[in-house]
Amino acid sequence: MRAKRLVPLLAAVLLIAAACGNSDPDGSADGDTAAPAQSESTDGGDDTGTEPSAGDDGPADEGAGDGAGGDDGDAEVAEPSGEPIVVGSTLSLTGIFGATGIIHQVAGEEFVDRLNANGGLLGRPVEWKVLDDESDAAKVSQLYERLITQEQVDLIIGPYATPNILAAMPVAERHGMIMPQHTAVLAPQLTYECQFPGWSIGSTPNEFVPTEVFDAVESLPDAPKTVALVTSQSGSAAFVVDGYGDDTTGFRSIAPERGYEVVLDVHYPLGTTDWGPLATQIRDADPDILINSSLGVDTVNLLNAMKQLNYTPPMAFTLFPAPGPLLELGDLGQGVLSVSLFEPNDSMLSSLPAEAGEIAEQFTARAQAADIPYPVFETQAVASWNVWEILTSAVVGAGSLDGADQCAYLHENGADTTFSGHLDFDPAKNNFWEPEQQLRQVQGDEWVVVWNPDLAAAPLQGPKN
Repeated sequence: MRAKRLVPLLAAVLLIAAACGNSDPDGSADGDTAAPAQSESTDGGDDTGTEPSAGDDGPADEGAGDGAGGDDGDAEVAEPSGEPIVVGSTLSLTGIFGATGIIHQVAGEEFVDRLNANGGLLGRPVEWKVLDDESDAAKVSQLYERLITQEQVDLIIGPYATPNILAAMPVAERHGMIMPQHTAVLAPQLTYECQFPGWSIGSTPNEFVPTEVFDAVESLPDAPKTVALVTSQSGSAAFVVDGYGDDTTGFRSIAPERGYEVVLDVHYPLGTTDWGPLATQIRDADPDILINSSLGVDTVNLLNAMKQLNYTPPMAFTLFPAPGPLLELGDLGQGVLSVSLFEPNDSMLSSLPAEAGEIAEQFTARAQAADIPYPVFETQAVASWNVWEILTSAVVGAGSLDGADQCAYLHENGADTTFSGHLDFDPAKNNFWEPEQQLRQVQGDEWVVVWNPDLAAAPLQGPKN
């Protein structure tokens, strides 16, 4: 059963904010805000926003907004005032992760606008300073050092993609700042006790994901019997196939245990551009199901390369794809499976407060304006939303901008989120919360949840041929 979607923090926040002053009520996310989110590229250009010193605490008894909040009816919300609280991060706005990075940018900008419309944080407006890391993990640590030591941001959130998150984590630890992060699932390496995941497939995703995929496909009358494992050598993708260290649990070990014949097992480097050789190997192996443990547009590139060979695998699973490009493939992408934290299908929205639908609708409008191919508030956007709610929960709960206080608060109290319910963070499990992971499938012109059966919006479709 999914956790109750109650956000008690928000109710307390609005009461505090209402008591702080008499301003015109405005819960609209697309109205004017005191300090809009700002983006900055790595060209080193000056930012026009005010930069308060890191660690400059606001009074603990001042109002604090919650980005999940919309209009609270008759409640009056005090307009945030004073020096902005600046949140710093990098995102992959260009490069191989760019198609996914833009989703996190749009979601974060919406959150900050809603946060400021609901009283800000500790009574102060919030400003987001985001730098483009160009999908290059080698640039990430220096950019976070710049944000903390030169730009003097008050708070940080992590970047997108496991390699980049791993590069940012030591910087956060060195400066004693919490680092909520969007998408890393390589639990054994995420050892900093003050990193907090916004997307969790549990502390053992190398067991959870293969088991869930095989459980799903084995429910089909024509279940696959042969498997091709085609794996990106990046972080989480390889972990889910190979395991980590002495623990070799993953798709490679679980497939034969479940009775599958592994007809191809190959790894490819991050940044691969020539997909022809891999496509040829897959065609020659002719698996019943292709498991492409990958990120971004890798599966799109593979499917297109196989199409040039007049071959399409009967079934395909991709781990962490950019969702829009797969839909744009039309018939070629039909039936592709992936993991899902959330899809705005009626079956999932019905278990959430009405506010969740409003957030999703506003994201769609923003994403369309940004020309995102699939402007839907789905897994990647929800991971971003969770991260921002974890961050604001830590600040409001601790009543402080001090990282140690925030970290202690989250370990003791967890965080309430709009889309994933209450999250508990256990340092013994590297803060990875219990998963509510689903499987989604491309059906027609959308992604729909097909597994687990309790939340499925449509039946799982079987092999193409």
